[in-house]
Amino acid sequence: MTVAARGPARHAELLDGLVALFLAEGFAAFSLEDLAGRLQCSKSTLYGVAPSKEQLVAAVTREFFRRSTEQVDARLATAVDPVERIGTYLDAIAEALAPASPAFFADVQAFGPAREIYERNTEVAAAIVKDLVTAAAGPGSDLDATFVGSVAGTVMAAIQTGELTATSPRDDAAAYRRLADLIVAAVLPRPANA
Repeated sequence: MTVAARGPARHAELLDGLVALFLAEGFAAFSLEDLAGRLQCSKSTLYGVAPSKEQLVAAVTREFFRRSTEQVDARLATAVDPVERIGTYLDAIAEALAPASPAFFADVQAFGPAREIYERNTEVAAAIVKDLVTAAAGPGSDLDATFVGSVAGTVMAAIQTGELTATSPRDDAAAYRRLADLIVAAVLPRPANA
């Protein structure tokens, strides 16, 4: 009997377990047999989720970013002030990424399909930041929202590839928090005599 035949609850339970395991320990070192042992299921049960380890990794990575997106969107919906929305959005990304270990991010970077999922999510997030900065700058502002949004996108891509964390002793979550601080500081109105 496949996971699908056993129902969505078993499928969700397996995804929960795989997401937690991958976030804590990464995924490259695991065989399907290792994963089955850790999740106390058979390899055929895992094949019911995805037909290969590679597809399983992609499915779990997509699930992690889907859940993260829901979490971030829910947090953003609570913020009303345009400047506050920028900090809220980037802080929510930091919170969503915080459970992921360095091993997970290293494995994501090393595995093309997982890296592409992270890249796509980063591109979408960078576009949202640009829109948030544009909304916060408001009409008549001398802030170049397009430039700030582009810089945010570049920094977010550097976080995603590990480039930034290689030169700065921060994990991805902490890097997003610092990016939020920088962008909010750039958007806040400056005193008239500054």
